[in-house]
Amino acid sequence: MTVMAPAPIDQQEDEEMLVPQSDLTDNHQPMEVVAQPEAANTVENQPVEDPPSSRFTWRIENFSRLNAKKHYSEVFVVGGYKWRILLFPKGNNVDHLSMYLDVADSASLPYGWSRYAQFSLAVVNQIHNKYSIRKDTQHQFNARESDWGFTSFMPLGELYDPCRGYLVNDTLIVEAEVVVRRIVDYWTYDSKKETGYVGLKNQGATCYMNSLLQTLYHIPYFRKAVYHMPTTENDMPSGSIPLALQSLFYKLQYSDSSVATKELTKSFGWDTHDSFMQHDVQELNRVLCEKLEDKMKGTVVEGTIQQLFEGHHMNYIECINVDYKSTRKESFYDLQLDVKGCHDVYASFDKYVEVERLEGDNKYHAEQYGLQDAKKGVLFIDFPPVLQLQLKRFEYDFMRDTMVKINDRYEFPLQLDLDRDGGKYLSPDADRRVRNLYTLHSVLVHSGGVHGGHYYAFIRPTLSDQWYKFDDERVTKEDMKRALEEQYGGEEELPQTNPGFNNTPFKFTKYSNAYMLVYIRESDKDKIICNVDEKDIAEHLRERLKKEQEEKEHKKKEKAEAHLYTIIKVARDDDLAEQIGKDIYFDLVDHDKVRSFRIQKQITFNVFKEEIAKEFGIPVQFQRFWLWAKRQNHTYRPNRPLTPLEETQSVGTLREVSNKVHNAELRLFLEVELGLDLRPIAPPDKTKEDILLFFKHYNPEKEELRFVGRLFVKSTGKPIEILSKLNKMAGYAPDEEINLYEEIKFEPSVMCEPIDKKITFRASQLEDGDIVCFQKSLPVESIEQFRYPDVPSFLEYVHNRQIVHFRSLEKPKEDDFCLEMSRLYTYDDVVERVAQQLGLNDPSKIRLTSHNCYSQQPKPQPIKYRGVDHLSDMLVHYNQTSDILYYEVLDIPLPELQGLKTLKVAFHHATKDEVVIHTIRLPKQSTVGDVINDLKTKVELSHPDAELRLLEVFYHKIYKIFPPSEKIENINDQYWTLRAEEIPEEEKNLGPNDRLIHVYHFTKETAQNQMQILNFGEPFFLVIHEGETLAEIKVRIQKKLQVPDEDFAKWKFAFLSLGRPEYLQDSDIVSSRFQRRDVYGAWEQYLGLEHSDNAPKRAYAANQNRHTFEKPVKIYN
Repeated sequence: MTVMAPAPIDQQEDEEMLVPQSDLTDNHQPMEVVAQPEAANTVENQPVEDPPSSRFTWRIENFSRLNAKKHYSEVFVVGGYKWRILLFPKGNNVDHLSMYLDVADSASLPYGWSRYAQFSLAVVNQIHNKYSIRKDTQHQFNARESDWGFTSFMPLGELYDPCRGYLVNDTLIVEAEVVVRRIVDYWTYDSKKETGYVGLKNQGATCYMNSLLQTLYHIPYFRKAVYHMPTTENDMPSGSIPLALQSLFYKLQYSDSSVATKELTKSFGWDTHDSFMQHDVQELNRVLCEKLEDKMKGTVVEGTIQQLFEGHHMNYIECINVDYKSTRKESFYDLQLDVKGCHDVYASFDKYVEVERLEGDNKYHAEQYGLQDAKKGVLFIDFPPVLQLQLKRFEYDFMRDTMVKINDRYEFPLQLDLDRDGGKYLSPDADRRVRNLYTLHSVLVHSGGVHGGHYYAFIRPTLSDQWYKFDDERVTKEDMKRALEEQYGGEEELPQTNPGFNNTPFKFTKYSNAYMLVYIRESDKDKIICNVDEKDIAEHLRERLKKEQEEKEHKKKEKAEAHLYTIIKVARDDDLAEQIGKDIYFDLVDHDKVRSFRIQKQITFNVFKEEIAKEFGIPVQFQRFWLWAKRQNHTYRPNRPLTPLEETQSVGTLREVSNKVHNAELRLFLEVELGLDLRPIAPPDKTKEDILLFFKHYNPEKEELRFVGRLFVKSTGKPIEILSKLNKMAGYAPDEEINLYEEIKFEPSVMCEPIDKKITFRASQLEDGDIVCFQKSLPVESIEQFRYPDVPSFLEYVHNRQIVHFRSLEKPKEDDFCLEMSRLYTYDDVVERVAQQLGLNDPSKIRLTSHNCYSQQPKPQPIKYRGVDHLSDMLVHYNQTSDILYYEVLDIPLPELQGLKTLKVAFHHATKDEVVIHTIRLPKQSTVGDVINDLKTKVELSHPDAELRLLEVFYHKIYKIFPPSEKIENINDQYWTLRAEEIPEEEKNLGPNDRLIHVYHFTKETAQNQMQILNFGEPFFLVIHEGETLAEIKVRIQKKLQVPDEDFAKWKFAFLSLGRPEYLQDSDIVSSRFQRRDVYGAWEQYLGLEHSDNAPKRAYAANQNRHTFEKPVKIYN
């Protein structure tokens, strides 16, 4: 399940956007790439062969000089299909690089073609490959959606910045990995028929929940316990978690088609925004089980959750030299196992129980014995019948200050023996009579990157050899290889197409891998995989669900028989009077709110009139029906009465002639004339000369519009002849002076014009169904006292009025106040109203930010001063309109602020170990020298004559010393830190042979069998003299950093060039290494200090994005 939408919209990172293209007929010769021979007949529920896959690399030279909006790669072939990459170098109407996979020959393919591919697109970082940006997704391509990918792939600011390493020598390297799978027709596939099981519908990004619910459902003992939770017929599923879960499980067991989860998420108290946020399966699992455990208390199933899932381990600390041991028993419902550095589940368990030695500075303080050498560890007292293993596929990368996904290969067995090696995982208190041999029940898989992706589950419900894949609505049979080996992760090597040549094998990372495992203990499996039938389901629940099923069947039947019926909607005077001025102001009626009849198509209209007579109490002979018609100006009005001949026809025939637009319904207006006694009488004869007009009355004092009636007038007559009748309708004196207007249209703008009372209705071009609005004539002097003195101004106001919800930018989730405004308000009108609401004298100090309808967050960039013309421009977001605006109150007027550049500068004190963030605000044409002068007035210097410099620091490396003359307008502090510091005296007096070198802290780590250098801490410059040894330099470094001797003795020193360390001895001459070399950027040659990173993280982050929101899973009920 990957959520996508057919419009280029501002999205958070990793949301996939579709941009359908129409001009894809360029002729490109296909270029073959390494690909696997196409597997034939790979229908998913047959033995599965590996799908064809391939990687394509595209080098784009002179990238910044590309002028075309779109840029296509050469064609490459995967799975017998032609593909190419489509790229928007300057973004597809966004400030991000936009990139898509495109079917190269879509224009020439036969009608109805489609193909399915999983693919990833990447921009390679040419300095550090690990910072390459890769995003993956999947799509069924067809004629309408022949390309698919990412509108907001990466910010253009990062891409075009030469320091970041994506664009080197003006060359960009793009990679695509494509796996083509055979398509089983999605729409005709019947999961129940093919597998005996049904799937769950996805209501947004909820596939993580669906995979967990399927796993829990297929633990029959758990399902039975849920059925036995006491619920009553008075409970509502949307307000009761037990009932909602019972209902869901019942439907999964007995339904023939996929089941919705909306009732369940409602019972959690989730709003729709929650449902669309991807959470974590483990987080949801824990919260759901805690809720159920709580709801089971005091019932017959109390304790079920503990009995199934709870195990215990013992934390111990044991002294080595004295007889002292401290233990603590703890329970667990699932175990988190390390993936990194472990090749399989057993290696993770070995790591889990690994003994840590507490010695040296880390001795343990034992009661009575003081500080002692000790060993610390964990052992298991007992394991639960159902063992849930959470694999730590996601972890925090301190270097990048972000979460990363670990795709390393990690194996898990079909049978797991936790008694192995003489029970090395068990504590002395463990009951050795219990055999801890487990069999694999389900594998939950995550496919994708850290910021999103897709979850599904492989389950074998009865522990037989047959596995099933539960992927949202779809359930398929799978073999064991697909469920186990293919979910280990790691890299996959593709067979070579030309084995005779010395080609390097092509490997690609598998982004789909297991992330949670469920094992069931062999000795408990008969109890857990038990029989669950209707006897276990409460009578009221069966009745309720049976009723629901019947309603569903009824609706289904109605839908199936819809072609046999016509829906007739009948509007009457009462509907017009009720709706006009409340629900609607324009036209006459909302047809969805009038009486509706479902009539068999072959029934004649005269028979239908008899039903109307019964329903409304109006004899057949007093009914006259009018057909509605949609006019060219998009208004919808009664057009003409039905003829006696038409009334003898069937309602089906009438519906077809009435209106091609609304071919599902027949819409009618029922005209009924009342006599003096208010009883129905026969309608008057209508000739071509008679016009049926509808009248609305406007009261400017109350700002109220209402329907007051209708009249037949002669086309040759004049309005002046009916004024007394209109006055009577409005309750005025017969001779009251009134003004008349015709309501002509309201889309896209209102058209309402005065009617000349002295010329004929025909001359005023009035016809059947037209609307006349009228009001008292106002004396000139009283016009000023009304906001909307006449009908046109009132209708203009109604058409453009908008309730706007204003939120403080600091609290972007909470409405602060609401104001009614007109969409035609200018920028100045809007800020004036906001300033007035806030009691602020200067509206220019208000800064507004628009709302992103898709992410439900403020847009990253605020609205510039007078940067938009009208309120309507502030509220529109691509093809959606919002009613939310965010405001800030600035300390200086916005026009003044826009002329200034704001920079966040971290000042590092020369002698104190402190960093202070300063916000510097200067005119945009200022220089770095001006920033330094401004900073000097704000910071504490070590001495009055100290000189400052400004550095650009990124990922713990110094990339640049800013020259004082550089303009600040183009300096970007959003992604990296600007650091200010005093220039040390020794650097000011450099000798001819002295060198200024970069010194960085680093540690090493191994990932996917490759050694990686990770920098951390604060980088700095150091002066080295010719002939100076490492031993001499170490003395100066230790003094500068004030590191204790004991710690400093453990440090190693290396010369690093392009990420490769060359370790130095104390006697080495350091300056000899730093000779002029042809390297890209001075920061790639440095003296490295290797030691562990145990410094506390600083409490500042100068490069945080403007908004970050991530809600934890909460179940509120």
